[in-house]
Amino acid sequence: MRKMLPPLIVMLVLLAVWEWLAHLIASPYILPSPRQIIEKIWLLREPLFMIHLPATLAIIAIGLVISLVLGIALALVMDASAWLERAFYPLLVVSQTIPTTALAPIFVLWFGYSIWSKVLVTVLIAFFPIAMNTFDGLRSVKKGQLELLQTFGASRWQQFWKLKVPSAIPSFFTGLKIAVPLTVIGAAIGEWLGAQSGLGYFSKRMMTQMDGAGVFAPIVVLSLLAIVFATIMTIIEKKYITWRKEA
Repeated sequence: MRKMLPPLIVMLVLLAVWEWLAHLIASPYILPSPRQIIEKIWLLREPLFMIHLPATLAIIAIGLVISLVLGIALALVMDASAWLERAFYPLLVVSQTIPTTALAPIFVLWFGYSIWSKVLVTVLIAFFPIAMNTFDGLRSVKKGQLELLQTFGASRWQQFWKLKVPSAIPSFFTGLKIAVPLTVIGAAIGEWLGAQSGLGYFSKRMMTQMDGAGVFAPIVVLSLLAIVFATIMTIIEKKYITWRKEA
């Protein structure tokens, strides 16, 4: 409770300030109050949670799996060869300099309003922190430890499994905790720019109706979704990486 109290107090203060500003502006289509947003979520609970939330979750799940496979594979490839590292590293950096909002319409043009246009946006955003943090973790192995295993006659596979993997796991989880909320953002961006269902699409549709609370309702659900995913990742990390606590 001591750990949860400071952020809880800050959150309550921010909500109180938000509520006060909303009443001061008195224009719900511009700035709805938190109470109005909660009421709208309850009013639209059936389409929000039964239709649009599952569509967004499907994009997040597929995008995260592809990001994990692609990110880990790139990290392993770059760690295995210095030449491959020099070849792929600039491409990784360049992939993050292209505005996602500029590529999303192109993906819609290629794949239409299918799920894959949104998945590609999600992967483009999420795979980078997984790849870079995993690669940094693999490269964080101390040279003395590696030479010690070589002196004991350990094979390359044993060096990788016994030394590099444990060294990379904390960094991998760091990248994963960054990537998981980014998948939510990527899914929302993809749905906003071209979709027929999903929380991002629903928010855009409410905007055309000048419904401020309706615009904020799916955004709040997306934020809560990202918080839940990040919390789950933190719990898993604390459960399986016990040596970090000891250190």
